[in-house]
Amino acid sequence: MDQTPFDPPAEPLVLTPMMAQYFEIKAVNPGYLLFYRMGDFYELFFEDAEIASAALGIVLTRRGKHLGQDIRMCGVPIHAANDYLNKLIRLGHRVALCEQVEDPAEAKKRGGKSVVKRDVVRLITPGTLTEDDHLQARSSNYLAALAMVRHGDTDFALAWADVSTGETACLDLTAEALQDELARIDPAELLLTEATRTLMRERHLLPPSIVAVTSLVPAEVFDSEAALAQLRAAFPADLYDPTVLTRAARAALGALVAYVRESQKGLAPVALRPPSDAYAAPHMAIDQATRSSLEILVTQRGQSKGSLRDAIDLTVTGPGSRLLATRLAAPLCDAAEINHRLDAVAALVDNGMLAARLRADLKTVPDLARALTRLALDRGGPRDLAAIGTGVAAASALAAHFATMPDVPPILRRIADCLAAAPLDLASELTLAIADEPPLQARDGGFVRKGYDGKLDGERALASETREVVAALQSRLIEETEVRSLKIRHNGVLGYFVEVPAGQGSRLLEEPLRATFIHRQTLANAMRFTTAELADLEGHIARAHEAALDLELKIFASLRYDVLSRTDALRELADALAELDVTAGLAHLAATRNYARPEIDTSLAFDIRAGRHPVVEDMVAAEGHSFVANDADLSGSDAIGGGRLWLVTGPNMGGKSTFLRQNALIAILAQMGSFVPAASAHIGVIDRVFSRVGASDDIAHGRSTFMVEMVETAAILNRATRRSLVILDEIGRGTATFDGLSIAWAAVEALHETTGCRALFATHFHELTSLQKTLTRVCNVTMKVREWEGDVVFLHEVGAGAADRSYGIQVARLAGLPEPVLARARQVLAVLEQRSAGTASSGSNAAVLDDLPLFAHRPPPVKAATDPVAEKLDAVRPDEMTPKQAIELIYELKKIRDAARRS
Repeated sequence: MDQTPFDPPAEPLVLTPMMAQYFEIKAVNPGYLLFYRMGDFYELFFEDAEIASAALGIVLTRRGKHLGQDIRMCGVPIHAANDYLNKLIRLGHRVALCEQVEDPAEAKKRGGKSVVKRDVVRLITPGTLTEDDHLQARSSNYLAALAMVRHGDTDFALAWADVSTGETACLDLTAEALQDELARIDPAELLLTEATRTLMRERHLLPPSIVAVTSLVPAEVFDSEAALAQLRAAFPADLYDPTVLTRAARAALGALVAYVRESQKGLAPVALRPPSDAYAAPHMAIDQATRSSLEILVTQRGQSKGSLRDAIDLTVTGPGSRLLATRLAAPLCDAAEINHRLDAVAALVDNGMLAARLRADLKTVPDLARALTRLALDRGGPRDLAAIGTGVAAASALAAHFATMPDVPPILRRIADCLAAAPLDLASELTLAIADEPPLQARDGGFVRKGYDGKLDGERALASETREVVAALQSRLIEETEVRSLKIRHNGVLGYFVEVPAGQGSRLLEEPLRATFIHRQTLANAMRFTTAELADLEGHIARAHEAALDLELKIFASLRYDVLSRTDALRELADALAELDVTAGLAHLAATRNYARPEIDTSLAFDIRAGRHPVVEDMVAAEGHSFVANDADLSGSDAIGGGRLWLVTGPNMGGKSTFLRQNALIAILAQMGSFVPAASAHIGVIDRVFSRVGASDDIAHGRSTFMVEMVETAAILNRATRRSLVILDEIGRGTATFDGLSIAWAAVEALHETTGCRALFATHFHELTSLQKTLTRVCNVTMKVREWEGDVVFLHEVGAGAADRSYGIQVARLAGLPEPVLARARQVLAVLEQRSAGTASSGSNAAVLDDLPLFAHRPPPVKAATDPVAEKLDAVRPDEMTPKQAIELIYELKKIRDAARRS
């Protein structure tokens, strides 16, 4: 969302103190909806009120005048503000939270018309959220900053962070890789300057999904020299040296830190971790089109259900699910590291009981990273302290499970050692201190466990024993006054008071009781009094509540300090717990879905036996069917010029697209460190996966379906290497037949002769199958079908050979095209096939097709033969039949069918 300046009124106008304060705060927070605290409500005024009213569905009111116009306003109660904020943020708005920063009593001391001091304590944007109410537990929420530096060529750098966990990273990028990285990170908010946005629009580098989350910031925020000071203040010198960064990277990371610091009002350094270098290691490159085509994290409709992640995510914690998504988005390219991950999964597959115990214990582990961040930002509460204590204790218990495991793989050993080093003293202290069901906010009190602090227990005793103390005083006053109906009551105006019926009140006004009871109020049916003892007791009770809360807040501050002093250790513990959850989840996936361990090396192998599509397999299993597994052998070597290229032919609905996609997904799963849905798999490390499957247009950039197809094909041919895996479906079908065939033919030759990659190329251009005779690494395979009584049966099996037809008209019939259209199509197809075979008369297509009857002159449709069973059923009225009649009908229908077969 662009920032727009807010100009306070320029005309000479006498403003009320409150409105003057509002305009001053609003002016320094342009582009934000100002939530202005007034008592128990956040109020919005003027244009902010109109926007919020429409977005939240709340009433827009008017009160007072400004420049002769009504002041438009709306408000939300403090206790429900989170729900409203959540809705506004999801709609793309940004909010400035303006609180009262002094006690109203202090304002009154300055004069009757003095305004309570207010200030913005936090800027809430889509990329800076930390509360669980605003975040999805199983998804990361990234804020990204994109810097552009021009030195001859244009250099880009991208920095990103999940403020809720502190995870931070930075990467230098080429323009070519920029879209791919943005698609992988999928930021909730992207910071850039106007100049950067303009250039990216000109070069079509900003996908529509990213355009919607961009936030423009001033160019000076991206100053690479000023960034050094920001970064040194944010990250300790012994942990991170910002001088090793390129100028573009410094600018991006500096802008990110500055933005977080501003939004959190100076608390950014304690919230962000030093940037990880994990992203600098080689990862499998997956471009934006491929991510969309393969539906890795979300489907093409933007839904999680039906994606690869949804199918394989068996993690039991939010951090584990987030780490799994990160690994799926960036599979490894280091064979040794991949095998280390596979070793860890295999160890738990082989020890199912241990894996089950680990998963059961992990279910109780809270989100340590997010709780720690909230505490670091001084936004945490007692529940976050309790979560830290629970998580640390659970980590220690999990470490004990590994004691019985022989031959622990390196990754599991590292995790076990980290869990064993959990600070149990901190966990014990937090368990002793925090009650079982603490409130959300420390200011609510009542979160310190009884018995933890003796002084606090004493203050609480006085506060909690109010009823007993008041009841005892009431009993004594009844005896002294002999007024049996005397009651000690309480309300918000008078506080505690003695109440007697009006007829008994005169006794308390006379000696000797007059010296004890002080008259407060006379009502129609009662009189109210107080006593010095009651006033003193009321003061003690109020002070006890305040003292107890003050003690609790001091205890909270002390515990928070203890937790934050162990920040580094707790973050390592959180990382280890997430990694263990991913490993145990993948082991459970392999054991329950019959997945096999892939063999990963540095060859050009790609040999999948009985491979299955992980998502489609789940779907057909839910319907009670079995998935048809297929082999794929694209293995090659440098000696023969690279990997094999399979030309896949066969009908639509035959399973070509599923077959293509499943092999790409198997490669991604294998290199992210998972077992795969296959009987066996041998994969040489793949540096890039490209998928050009399906048809779509890009109207926003003026690209037709065919243009998009060609742009994506160009990217593949220009960027694929010998180590890449390419899957292509229906190249050239979006234009004229001969143009499309020519393009497809040339693309196959380029993949074979120039790139040498492992590839699956599906096509309906059967002419391409002749390339097997001239291109040594091309292999023809086809999707098997059977014809039965005029119908086509799709077997979904891949076999050697080439299809001789596409069965398009049969598929059209299954789709429900009208019979006259299908009949006409068969007539046209027959003539075209004759002409292709050289048996039709010469001449143009138009001349040949002129011999066919046109729709306007087609013969009347032939009446289908009558079906006696159908006629019998047409006459049946099921609602009017008895069970006996229904059974008799079944026998009669069977006789009719048998008779028809004999004839």
